[in-house]
Amino acid sequence: MKARLKGRIRPLLQRERLKGTKVTLLLLLLAVCGIISIGIGTLWINPLRVIQLLFTGDSHSTEGLVVWNFRMPRFLLAVLAGAALAVSGVVLQGVVRNPLASPDIVGVTSGASMVAVFYLAFLNEQWGFGFMPLFTFAGAALVSFFIYLFSWKKGVSPFRMILVGLGVSALLEAGKTLFLIFSPIFLTSQAQIWITGTIYGAKWENVFALLPWIGVLFPLLLMMSRQLDIQILGEETTISLGGRVQAQRIALIGIASALAGSAIAYVGGIGFIGLMAPHIARRLVGGSHFVLLIASAIVGAILLGGADLMGRLLFQPKDIAAGVFTAVLGAPFFLYLLMKKKSKEV
Repeated sequence: MKARLKGRIRPLLQRERLKGTKVTLLLLLLAVCGIISIGIGTLWINPLRVIQLLFTGDSHSTEGLVVWNFRMPRFLLAVLAGAALAVSGVVLQGVVRNPLASPDIVGVTSGASMVAVFYLAFLNEQWGFGFMPLFTFAGAALVSFFIYLFSWKKGVSPFRMILVGLGVSALLEAGKTLFLIFSPIFLTSQAQIWITGTIYGAKWENVFALLPWIGVLFPLLLMMSRQLDIQILGEETTISLGGRVQAQRIALIGIASALAGSAIAYVGGIGFIGLMAPHIARRLVGGSHFVLLIASAIVGAILLGGADLMGRLLFQPKDIAAGVFTAVLGAPFFLYLLMKKKSKEV
């Protein structure tokens, strides 16, 4: 009996160790990406010198000034925003039970972006940038609420939620264009760059402002990972297990909206991170949401950090918005998933 039990437990322990190894390797890859990103630019800094500057905290030399005042906050903001968007995508895919769901597909990104464009066009000059994150979060939360409300028919069907989200996104894109038309020309160009999604000009203030959102909401999601595991089983199974389906969905969608909205406030309307990162992470560590959330956060950080690095390097001296590269990678990825899903249904 004991030998049989050990025979069953051993493969499970090996799988968990393998997942832990993969997460560790992802963290190492993120660290390498960070050292490269911080060291490469107009002023090239040797990777060993970058590590030395990071450990000593030297910000007085020319190299130290560049690292600590410009490149370090830029990379950290990319890491935090990429992780937030990726985790938001994991939650939405789990709740909606659709591999094509993500903050930009469901409509959360469009809500945050439209409110942000309105703020940039009409309120930024009077109130300054400080209030913008609150507005983008409010936009994401309101749109999520309305999508949930319009999807309600004796409960919320995930398929109906996707359709309503696509319709609401189209309406919000039209509203965003209207705000751009009526805004001053100099603000229109600024808003257009922001819509594409960029980390250019990141400051420590942005990093410290985004950090609490992720520091609070990400551990909360890890504690709710079991509810996410139950959600993907379907409504009937969830109810039979005693789960309060709709209450759990509202809580999870609210957290996903808060994460996406807060990230969008600081990096703009960067798309497809919330779609790509969960799929890549799922291939590496499987579908258990506790590990999947951690792996997806790291993959999202790598994707956005890498996209920003490509934007700085490939077309020097121009600094191309990171959102351009995430779209170049994400659009074919979305089409691939769509065709894959379609072939399974045939």
